[in-house]
This record gives sequence, C-alpha cells and structure tokens, in this order.
Amino acid sequence: MTTFLLRHFVRDHENAQDPEVRERYGTLSGSVGILLNLCLALGKFLAGLATGAVSVTADAFNNLSDAASSVVTLVGFRLAGRKADEDHPYGHGRMEYLAGLAVSVAILLVGVELAKGAIGKILHPEAIRFSWFSVAMLCASIGVKLWMYLFNRDLGRRISSAAMAATAADSLSDCVATSAVLLGLLVSRFAHVSIDGWVGILVAAFVLRAGWESAKDTIDPLLGKAPDPALVAGIRETVLEHPEIWGIHDLMVHDYGPGHIMASLHAEVSIDADMAHTHDVIDNVERELSSKYHIIATIHMDPIVTNDEHVTALREEMLSLAQSMDPAITLHDFRMTEGPSHTNLIFDVMVPHSCALSDEEVRRELARLAKERDPKYITVVQVDHDYTGK
Repeated sequence: MTTFLLRHFVRDHENAQDPEVRERYGTLSGSVGILLNLCLALGKFLAGLATGAVSVTADAFNNLSDAASSVVTLVGFRLAGRKADEDHPYGHGRMEYLAGLAVSVAILLVGVELAKGAIGKILHPEAIRFSWFSVAMLCASIGVKLWMYLFNRDLGRRISSAAMAATAADSLSDCVATSAVLLGLLVSRFAHVSIDGWVGILVAAFVLRAGWESAKDTIDPLLGKAPDPALVAGIRETVLEHPEIWGIHDLMVHDYGPGHIMASLHAEVSIDADMAHTHDVIDNVERELSSKYHIIATIHMDPIVTNDEHVTALREEMLSLAQSMDPAITLHDFRMTEGPSHTNLIFDVMVPHSCALSDEEVRRELARLAKERDPKYITVVQVDHDYTGK
C-alpha cells in the first residue's frame, strides 16, 4: 500500500534526499494522518457517548490531537521545503525538526489531560453501558493505527525524518492504548468489574511515554547532536581514496535540516606537490562528496612534509607519546624547526571528548614526555576537539 501511494502521490519518490521530494512525502503523510485520525476520532466519540466510558472518549480526543499533529507535520514539511533567502541563507530545513517537536508537545499535553480525566473517573466511578458497536470501532481503530505506524515508519526511514518517526511512535502507542480500552470494555461486560478509570490512566501513560521519546528525538538535532557515524566514516573513506591526500582532520558536520547538511574538513597534502593539480583534486573531492552524500562540502588544504624521513619519524614519535595519554588522540599539521640549542616541534592534537585531561594538562604532559626523549625538544601544541562524536 505504501509503495502504491508513493507512486501515485509523490513524484520522483526514489530521490528521497531532494528537499522538494521530502516535502511531497510530508504532504502525503500529513494528509493520510488528518483523514484517518478525524474518522477515528468521530467513531470513538460516538462509541464513548454510547458507553459512557471515559477511556473511550479519551481515546477519541487522542485521535483528534493526532489529526492536529498531522496538520503541524504537513505545515512543517512545507516550510522546511522553502528555499534559502536573505534571512535564512542555510534554508529552512530545521522547520521539520520544529514540526516534530510541536507534535511531541501536543502528545504530552493530551497525555496530561487524559490522566486528569481518568483520575476523576477513579475517584467518581460511573457504570459503563456495553456496546458491540464500540467494540467493533475499537478493533477497527487498532488495525488502522497499526497500518499508520508501519506507513509512517516506512516513510520516515526512506527520508530519515525525525518528524515521521515521532508520528510512527505515536501511532504504535495508540495501538497499545486502544487495546487497553478494548480490554477494559470486555472486562466490564463479562467480569462485571469497572476498570475504566484505571485503563484511562494506562492510556495516558502510553501517550506520555510516546510524547517524551518523540521530543527527545527532535530536540537532539536542534541542539546539535553528533553526526551519523556512517556519514562520518563515508566522508573519511571517500576523501582518503585519493592518493594525493595523506590524511584528514578537523572534520565538522553542520545539520541545518534534512537535505541541508554542510561539512568542512582539512586535508593534508604534500608540500612538494603541484598546488594547481592538488587544488583540482580537492575540487573534485568536494563535488564527489556532494553527489554521494547530498552535502555541501568545503575542504581546506594543509601542506605537510612527506619526503623527509627524520620529520616523519619525529611525527610518529610524538603521536606515540600523545596516544600514551589516550589511544584515541590523533596528531596533524606536524612541523619542525631546528636550531643550535633547541628543536621546536609544532603540531596539533585532536583530543576526544572522553579524555579526562584538560587542554592545558595535555600540553604540559606532551612537553614533559618530549623533554624526556630529548632535552632539546620544545613542543608548541594546539589542542583541538573532535566534533564528530567519535
């Protein structure tokens, strides 16, 4: 069914990283969500009136809030698809994250209201009128919500959308919540025990949990979470496939929303190479990264000495000393200046966030270790930090 809908309503649906195609995905998801949730809300509201069960009525309002959330998702994708302008030179891609956050907040608010209504039902219980129409409505709702979970999960995976992942999680929690409501009705009918209020509490708990998890998933990219490790590894592998590039460092990935990702890095190249040729290689690598990963890449060239065995040996020696403090430390931009009384060793070290040492402690320890190797060594160290989360 998902493939059928994509073929008929999302033009060029296979090009999932294109912002315009993503907008069409969002329009499809939002439209389907609005239509189905409004139908479910109406059916459950009538079922709630027929039975007098607060849990059924609460589930109806839960679906009504889902319809509103679908409207937010649809609007969010449309805004995210807008092109860059003077006020937003990096585009509007993060609107998709804000839409997901708005959906999460709406889910949390509904959960709180459902809990309040259920507590009132526990304190002031009322008899429930059994209705087979209500049972049929709840069973149909479970089936529809399960399909919506699979539908939005599939769409979310195709375009890596946090907003759709939030919608899918909400649909799955609705399945569980509605199943609990159905169980409450059946227990009331056949066991003659009213658990309506307690089932309402259970429904509220599932809704609150789904809202909280969805909020975390959308807040992380807004705060600036570490990039996808697979993307980082892919960028490194693609750049280092070119023999003119000896190493890379200071890789940074900036996420301005799906389809609006920028990356910058420093590439080490031989100081003896033809700079015009090397510059051409760098330009080709930037285009290759853009084509392969749909990112805007900027690469800075760092010329290094590659044909001096003494410098190379000293570089490896300093790397070994640095990694004796933390095996994850890397070293780059190594230079050496020799004089009659001392030798300056100038380099940068990339320190992981997990390292317990401060920047100054790293510098002092490297200076001490270098002095132990040769009293003439004077280290001039710049401490950098890894922004890829590794």
